[in-house]
Amino acid sequence: MTVKEIFETMDYGPAPESAGDALAWIVDQGSRFGHFIDGSFTEPGESFDSRNPATGEVLATLTQATQADVDAAVAAARKAQPKWEKLGGPGRARYLYALARLLQKHARLFAVLETLDNGKPIRESRDIDIPLAQRHFYYHAGMAQLMDSELPDARALGVCGQIVPWNFPLLMLAWKIAPALAMGNTVVLKPAEWTSLTALLFADICQQAGLPKGVVNIVTGDGAVGEMIVAAEVDKIAFTGSTEVGRKIRAATAGRAISLTLELGGKSPYIVFEDADIDSAIEGLVDAIWFNQGQVCCAGSRLLVQEGIAEEFHDRLRTRMDKLRIGNPLDKCIDVGALVDPEQVRRVEALVSGSDGTVYRANCDLPEGCYYPPTLISGLSPASPLMQEEIFGPVLVSTTFRTPSEAVEVANNTRYGLAASLWSENINTALDIAPQLVAGVVWVNGTNMFDAAAGFGGVRESGFGREGGWEGLRAYTRTGDKPKPQKQIAPFTGNSAEPQPVDRTAKLYIGGKQARPDGGYARNVYDAKGLLIGQAPIANRKDIRNAVEAARAAGGWAKATAHNRAQVLYYIGENLSARAGEFATLIDRLTGGKTGKAEVETAVNRLFTYAAWADKFDGGVRSVPLRGVALAMNEPCGVIGALCPDEAPLLGLISVMAPAIAMGNRVILVASNPFPLAALEFYQVLETSDVPGGVVNILTGSHAELAPTLATHMDIEAVWSFSSTDLAQVIESGGAGNLKRTWVNNGQARDWHGPAGEGRAFLEAATEVKTVWVPYGA
Repeated sequence: MTVKEIFETMDYGPAPESAGDALAWIVDQGSRFGHFIDGSFTEPGESFDSRNPATGEVLATLTQATQADVDAAVAAARKAQPKWEKLGGPGRARYLYALARLLQKHARLFAVLETLDNGKPIRESRDIDIPLAQRHFYYHAGMAQLMDSELPDARALGVCGQIVPWNFPLLMLAWKIAPALAMGNTVVLKPAEWTSLTALLFADICQQAGLPKGVVNIVTGDGAVGEMIVAAEVDKIAFTGSTEVGRKIRAATAGRAISLTLELGGKSPYIVFEDADIDSAIEGLVDAIWFNQGQVCCAGSRLLVQEGIAEEFHDRLRTRMDKLRIGNPLDKCIDVGALVDPEQVRRVEALVSGSDGTVYRANCDLPEGCYYPPTLISGLSPASPLMQEEIFGPVLVSTTFRTPSEAVEVANNTRYGLAASLWSENINTALDIAPQLVAGVVWVNGTNMFDAAAGFGGVRESGFGREGGWEGLRAYTRTGDKPKPQKQIAPFTGNSAEPQPVDRTAKLYIGGKQARPDGGYARNVYDAKGLLIGQAPIANRKDIRNAVEAARAAGGWAKATAHNRAQVLYYIGENLSARAGEFATLIDRLTGGKTGKAEVETAVNRLFTYAAWADKFDGGVRSVPLRGVALAMNEPCGVIGALCPDEAPLLGLISVMAPAIAMGNRVILVASNPFPLAALEFYQVLETSDVPGGVVNILTGSHAELAPTLATHMDIEAVWSFSSTDLAQVIESGGAGNLKRTWVNNGQARDWHGPAGEGRAFLEAATEVKTVWVPYGA
């Protein structure tokens, strides 16, 4: 036998990692764990087993948290929070640095324990999960150090309830705890029932670091414990998990004036063009779908291959699949480990058994335990259930496309929007396609790249909010303002009318045209003296439908250059200024006040402000530890429905409209309920200001009656409410259907004439951050 023959035929020898130290740590803790509350471990209570999915062996016995346990954890966090925040950014940074160093010191212990508990290959735990967890604590230690100077107006939210999944137990813990602590919050975290051990080891190093009591609290148990945390008196909920549970959390937190971020499921496309480096694309695909046994929310589980190379690509892929090594996760030569639990194996089996495609399973022997072979299902149509449903296992589904435009259409044909990968040797193709993909993260010629400096999160039913980067940090802060309660403003009443030579009833403004209300009804609008000023149409759900259709048809506005959008905003401001006296007089009569002139002047200035911002609210290049760039790009949300402030009939509408359209959104504005006529006069300004039809749509009517329709409409991406009627619960619970972003005032007033009426908060609410990773060089 020649050297060449030996090299081509020899197998990898086993390279097992010793589990001795990890098992010894479990034994040292008595193999039974309570919760970590107020700086110490509680006595174990009613228990359940934590098992090694590769062998079925019981690793430890954990405690099922009760309501009393959750209450105690929240109380400890609440008590500790003021002192922790008062410690200041540099003081908190020292503790975060200590935690990062301890994660490094005990890196191998964490890696082995993670693999024992989760079933993922030790190479992944050792080389990806644990280093990334360390990176998050180092990065956010730096953020804490810089907070006082770089975020001078930021304040901690308070107590954060955090719920993490079982696929990346320690890494997801780091993603959530590090930024929360950096900004001065305290936390109550629940790890997944199946994978709690590294969270408890993290609690151990919190003690070693001398972290003040109550800053970090960890309670274990099943989904019922998560429900208790969601229902508790916390200031924020951060959840990573399934879309189904995310919807329930959105509904459960509705109207409670607490912050919420959701990182949910995905069905991410993996797009391969004809000019791609096929071998590289296949190796990337192995990482995209068989990393962590496919139990990854952003797994490249939908393969889209251009027709010209599809047959060759699938042939090479099947050959590569047959060479994947499946077995003991503690063996450093293993590529694919065990699924997390027998229940997950049964779920994957059930989904694959119903497939209508061609199923190919890797030619490999499966050990005993929670194993499932790498699987390819080809010949599926985009509408096939497996092309739409998240499998969360080592199963890849595939279809083909002919043109780049078809690739985009198929890729976006999903209710999810978490991540996407595209492969092409043509930089023009890559940079043309990336912005068109509806996803929070896009990887060019790569996949599964993560870093603490680069925001990660989704759109659509993949959730909202970002983890990592400046945007992830701001999700754990609030401003220092103390808003006053909003007083509901009722319209004036009367029964007198001034003689009018011509009756003039205003109309709605939809699609760039005046439109009669679908219901055919209008209501009288009186001044403070009870004299009739005019009539305002009463919009209904069909008018909202028409406005949404007009807004969707105006999608070209998002593709217009920021410079062009700025020009339109300047033009609106100029035209409003030309009619300033007329509007001031109308506002004074509508409101019975004397602030009309000041309101119009501020409204004009606000239009100029957002015209200035249109081409300046940009993203950035994030400093990530790879040879490449991660571009954080601000993209418009899409169609935004907004209930405008009642108290400032013109200024409030413009303060909501201007930042939204400056960023490329289209808006459906429900004007001030008591004083609607100022908005209906304003559309005459829009008609003469080159605003494309459908970009701005103006409705009038009851906020309480129109809010549920806006909240539940599946083609609206975000809903804002600044109404004097508190509609937070209605909007947030209604938005759970398609998990749209919501921004509500929770019954709190806002000074529309002052700094609170404009600024970055509005621009951030009007945009989603898309992170595009572009590696370069060798």
